[in-house]
Amino acid sequence: MMKLVLLGVIWGLVIPLFGQKANYRQAEKFRKAAWETGSLNVRPHFLENSDKFWYSYKTEDGTRYYLVDPAKKTQDFLFENEYMAQELTKITSKPYSIKSLPLKDLEFNKDGKTLKFKVDEFHYEYNVKTRLLEQKDSVKNKKDENYWAKYSPDSTYIVFARKHNLYLMKANDKDSVEIQLTEDGEPFYSYASNSRDTSSKRTWARAHWLKDSKKLYVVRSDERKVKDLWVIDVLSKRPRLEEYRYTMPGDKEVAQHELLIFDVVSREKIKVNTEKWPDQSLRILHTGKSTDRLFFQRKKRTCDELEICTADLETGEVTVLIQEKSKPYFNDQLYHFSVLEEGKDLIWWSERTGWGHFYHYDGKGTLKNAITSGEWVAGKMLRVDTVGRTIYFEGYGREKGRNPYYSCVYKASLDREGVSLLTPEDANHSVTVSKSGKYLVDNYSRVDLEPRSVLRDNKGKVILELARPDLRRLYEMGWKMPERFTVKAKDGVTDLYGVMWKPVDFDSTKTYPVISYVYPGPQTEAVPFDFSVSGVYNCALAQVGFIVVNFGHRGGSPQREKWYHTYGYNNLRDYALADDKYGIEQLADRYPFIDLKKVGIFGHSGGGFMSTAALCMYPDFYTAAVSSSGNHDNNIYNQWWGETHHGVKEIKKTVKDTVKGDREEISFESKIATNSQLASNFKGYLLLVTGDIDNNVHPGNTLRMANALIQAGKNFDLIMLPGQRHGYGGRANDFYQYRMWFHFAKYLLGDASADYFYEIDGFEKRH
Repeated sequence: MMKLVLLGVIWGLVIPLFGQKANYRQAEKFRKAAWETGSLNVRPHFLENSDKFWYSYKTEDGTRYYLVDPAKKTQDFLFENEYMAQELTKITSKPYSIKSLPLKDLEFNKDGKTLKFKVDEFHYEYNVKTRLLEQKDSVKNKKDENYWAKYSPDSTYIVFARKHNLYLMKANDKDSVEIQLTEDGEPFYSYASNSRDTSSKRTWARAHWLKDSKKLYVVRSDERKVKDLWVIDVLSKRPRLEEYRYTMPGDKEVAQHELLIFDVVSREKIKVNTEKWPDQSLRILHTGKSTDRLFFQRKKRTCDELEICTADLETGEVTVLIQEKSKPYFNDQLYHFSVLEEGKDLIWWSERTGWGHFYHYDGKGTLKNAITSGEWVAGKMLRVDTVGRTIYFEGYGREKGRNPYYSCVYKASLDREGVSLLTPEDANHSVTVSKSGKYLVDNYSRVDLEPRSVLRDNKGKVILELARPDLRRLYEMGWKMPERFTVKAKDGVTDLYGVMWKPVDFDSTKTYPVISYVYPGPQTEAVPFDFSVSGVYNCALAQVGFIVVNFGHRGGSPQREKWYHTYGYNNLRDYALADDKYGIEQLADRYPFIDLKKVGIFGHSGGGFMSTAALCMYPDFYTAAVSSSGNHDNNIYNQWWGETHHGVKEIKKTVKDTVKGDREEISFESKIATNSQLASNFKGYLLLVTGDIDNNVHPGNTLRMANALIQAGKNFDLIMLPGQRHGYGGRANDFYQYRMWFHFAKYLLGDASADYFYEIDGFEKRH
């Protein structure tokens, strides 16, 4: 009792010092708002060799299952939930809710009539024609003891690894003799998927079968000289050291790759002559029905030159089909290469004009025609119709007056330029094309437009509305859609597109601190364009008492032109900050309810290093930041990301050798500016967060930043989340979100009450 009285005295003394009160109760309500909605889109599951598909969809009436026949333009229940519950009860004697049947792993047999699924510990089969439900074998009896086996397409052979070498054996023969194909495997130069394996057990191999079952190929990586990185799992019974190979920008020793072909009958091994550039990357692109060759790509370590090649599977000889340079680097996110009719036609995606487009080559690598062109980006390939010589793909920025990030779906002829728009609505479209190419399942929405799911023909005509979400409960709670906006980049001409969240009890006569949620790319931007209840953390954060904004920056999304997404090249630290600051200033000029004297910023991973850099680059503009799992020192982040998007310098040196003759040595150098170098500039209020076993962005990134701030005599907060990797889960993620609310409330609202009364599940009790 005395403790409660003392707390009351403290509360009484502290409360007058506070400014605006944080609304944690409202924030918690809308943090959980997404739980109040059902399905937001249709995920089609196509039947074998058919345009028919089934899907499940959850509304206030529960989860229902539907079967769609596009040819007949019909949509019916796959089964009646009431009937299925009754039949299950007849078999098991257990009761089942008709609104939430516990069906798992649903799939059709090849006959298109029998639906298979699991309930509890048994498999079931349901005939959609006769409505007969049968219980089959136990789920436990289905455990696959041959998890290590890779069966040949004709099911004759199995390939596997043991002690890092490759083995072959006849399938379905208990007495089959193991045939050892290699003897040169060893840890980190292995034919096994697990390069660290120390057992003598059969394990999953790196090998892949060719379609005639007569040959297989292996891409083997030599990582023997690659250095280890470590994290410590303190939550193990005994704290455990976790080791993994990890290459960083500029490392001297990186993985070396080779392509090997194995003949099943002769047991012959052929090493394909893939070598061209030092430290090149290797990527298998296509293995068709024909087994005389396969297609692969090799790319320079500098990421600005590559070749598309074929390998002769009999001789190992290599033929170069396409050579291309792309300064400063190739766009890996929208990369596409297709092989048609066993190599008669090739489709290659390129930014050679500064805009990403598809190009048609013949089988010898001769350019025949551009498929798409113009000042817009042809993006993700959805389907290639070889019979109709038509492609279906996503495109961005072609339709004037629309957000260039919105995915629209188009079709185009393989043999000539000219595209047809199939999804005319001003929204972001996510489309699945049926196997025949005759139909499209289209889910489309915007942050301020409720989702719709429709079935279209391949000319874009809507032939059936499939579903709409049930959002009644959401609106009853008072939820409101965020608002879209456009601002200019710091150059004054480039449009930046964003989203704004407000408190649901927003009062235009008041002023609110503004918080920017950031992720600078360059491989993607974190701005939501689809309908979202939560907006990741943004909707709930706004309810605490903020205006939360999220918009793109130059150097971000590859969905825009090459100039835009490569803007940050050679500057992977603060390239996006000028745009973020200028964008917020424009919004404050536009909306008097934004208080420009109280600006916060937060982000995860790339957004983590960007938000910390903000308090160092513009310490008089940004007041508070929350930076989670940030790669504050990109010199210890991964090689691919740093060397691609910042750059790596190739250094050539002539070595004098009077015995063997002079030779040229090539090395690579990369040096990326770090947040730690800016620590002396730091002002404001920073919360650093990291998981302690993050094996993507190593915790050392955050701890180096913390050390730099300590050495500079700065004050900040630091949280290590035990047992968390790069993405936070469970209670740790809740804790992180609450601490973010408390941090911004304290330093932007002047409400430090969470420092005195804190209980994760007790906002309704304490506030």
